[in-house]
Amino acid sequence: MLKALGSPVRMQLVTYMAEHPTCMTRQIVASTPLAQSTVSQHLKVLRDAGLIQGEIEGPATCYCLDPGGFHWLEQHLQAWIRRHDPTRVVFEPTARAGQSR
Repeated sequence: MLKALGSPVRMQLVTYMAEHPTCMTRQIVASTPLAQSTVSQHLKVLRDAGLIQGEIEGPATCYCLDPGGFHWLEQHLQAWIRRHDPTRVVFEPTARAGQSR
C-alpha cells in the first residue's frame, strides 16, 4: 500500500477521489495532464493495493476509495508509530538502594 501511495501521480489521484467520492474514469483522466492509458495503469496499482474500488458501469468504470483499505493502513501505521515513537518514555521498575532482586 505504501509503495502504491509513493507515486506523486497516485497520491494526486487518491486526493481527487477523496474530494469526488464517486467518479468515472473520464473525470479522473480530465483532472490530470496524463493520457488515459497512463491513468488506467495508476488506477490498477491503487486497486491492486486495496486502496480503491472500481465498478463497471456500461463502457466506463466508476471509482471510489476503498474505506477498508484505508482503515487497515491507518490501524497498522498507528501501531507502528506507537511502537517506534522516540518521544515515548517507558518506565521500568528499578531496585531501591540496598534491595536486591
